[in-house]
Amino acid sequence: MKPSEILTPIKQRYGTAIQRIDRLDDRRLVLHVDAGALKSICRFLFRDLDARYIAGIGADDRPYSGRFMVAHNFAFDRDGLLASVLAMLPADAPEVDSIAGEVPAASWSEREFHDLVGIVPRNHPNPKRLVLPDGWPDRVHPLRKERPWNDRPDGYDEDRPFAFDPAPPGCVVVPLGPFHPTLDEPAHFRLYVDGEIVRGCEYRGFMVHRGIEKLAESVLTYNDIPMAAERICGICGCVHNVAYAQAVEQAASIPVPPRAEYIRTIMLEIERLHSHLLWVGLAGHILGYDTLFMHCFRIREPVMWIAEKISGNRKTYALCLIGGVRWDITPELHDELDQVLNRLEAQWRPLVSALLEDRNLRRRAAGIGVADRALIKEQGLIGPVARAAGIDIDCRRDHPYAAYDRVDFDVILAQDPDVWGRISVRAREVFESIRIIRQCLVKLPAGLLQAPIADELPIGRIGMSSVEAPRGESHHWLITGENHRPRRWRVRAPTYQNLQGIPAMIRDQRLADMTITLGSIDPCFSCTDRLETVDVRTGAVRVCPPEELRDRLRQRWNEPTTP
Repeated sequence: MKPSEILTPIKQRYGTAIQRIDRLDDRRLVLHVDAGALKSICRFLFRDLDARYIAGIGADDRPYSGRFMVAHNFAFDRDGLLASVLAMLPADAPEVDSIAGEVPAASWSEREFHDLVGIVPRNHPNPKRLVLPDGWPDRVHPLRKERPWNDRPDGYDEDRPFAFDPAPPGCVVVPLGPFHPTLDEPAHFRLYVDGEIVRGCEYRGFMVHRGIEKLAESVLTYNDIPMAAERICGICGCVHNVAYAQAVEQAASIPVPPRAEYIRTIMLEIERLHSHLLWVGLAGHILGYDTLFMHCFRIREPVMWIAEKISGNRKTYALCLIGGVRWDITPELHDELDQVLNRLEAQWRPLVSALLEDRNLRRRAAGIGVADRALIKEQGLIGPVARAAGIDIDCRRDHPYAAYDRVDFDVILAQDPDVWGRISVRAREVFESIRIIRQCLVKLPAGLLQAPIADELPIGRIGMSSVEAPRGESHHWLITGENHRPRRWRVRAPTYQNLQGIPAMIRDQRLADMTITLGSIDPCFSCTDRLETVDVRTGAVRVCPPEELRDRLRQRWNEPTTP
């Protein structure tokens, strides 16, 4: 359907409740609606029009409009359309009806904007804190404009524990985390176990929240933020770098030179290659197949080397500035990258063939961590989790950006909504990334790397950008602002949505399957959390050098310290 065909039933049903419709471009809409109709309109989009829920945003807009703002973003994937449903709330009563009962995928977003902005989602089915610890003082909301970026609120109760749900009758509690040898980052899964069977699960995370969104509207400027965005995730840094830049460019109507668009596509696919190779290896390690792990890391290393040759760094490429890219693909790099792809394909093909024909591995992974179509719809699960269940979505094709509308590739699907299906999808997607990069190298046009920007960026415009990370869609939403920085920038990483499906995916499964079920979504807790650790008793901020950390550990184990 065209945007007008999607809007027609909404207008007919809600009439004057639709206050205004802004067309950001041919593929993005903002529906300004009456706050009283927000819940009903979101339900209509989600249920009747079968839109996919992306993210919820809360913003303190009082310095500009005198009100608060809440928005819920949806995707019409088959129609290539992103829609933001936005309502304004009074400054003295920032409350709105929760949509989580009708759109379960919105549950975390509503809890987050309650914590950080103080917008109350009335009648939320699970109104617990999400981001802030329970001991955080009431009525202190970090993303309100009056709170400075380095604010250290009084009244924090560090001894107040998080109020977990009680265990179901007959179950015992098995904690996984907050620090656990199979998790590289802190996260706390409270498992309710009956014998060997998990009957329930509650998640408590956000222990490494870094306040990046607050820094962006307070300290950083437009061209600083891509470097901060890149550090949202240790694997998908280029994804966030590009997604942020595209959101600003779309809001400010900045045309990106074609050569820069192709280079963005190449670097995104290099990142996808090394991420998929990493994850397939780690999946093998978790399942006890360390031969696969070692082969994956051996094959992956030349991909890291070529990324470093292009950008100067194996992982954080510092690729984007607003309007273009920093790095070029020289003729020498062009030829070397082509050779790397040839070797990678030749080595990966027999390994994938052996992997997908391994009956023991399949028996271990099949039927584990099932996320069926109903769960994917309700919780907004994305990426390989959705594609393994046969759901044909991919932002590169459905909401094209960079040069993806100028290359051919297949969206890899499976019909196994479990760990095995996710292994299959990600292993086979490697070949499509190789195919995309080769086409970009052939089609790479001459021209500028950076669009000239003579004037200051316009103020008060909304930008939306979805980029397909290896784990699934990353979504960035912002409003352009004063002082060369956004008024509000909201990041929704893929793990943020996929984590919400873990309790259902592990329910009635064996406790031993928890690790690979969690691993199968390739969780990144740091990009989900998006905080700097401060000693709340003294207010001190301090970074310990590696030598001090090593000495402290040695003292603990009574070993000699550094001379």
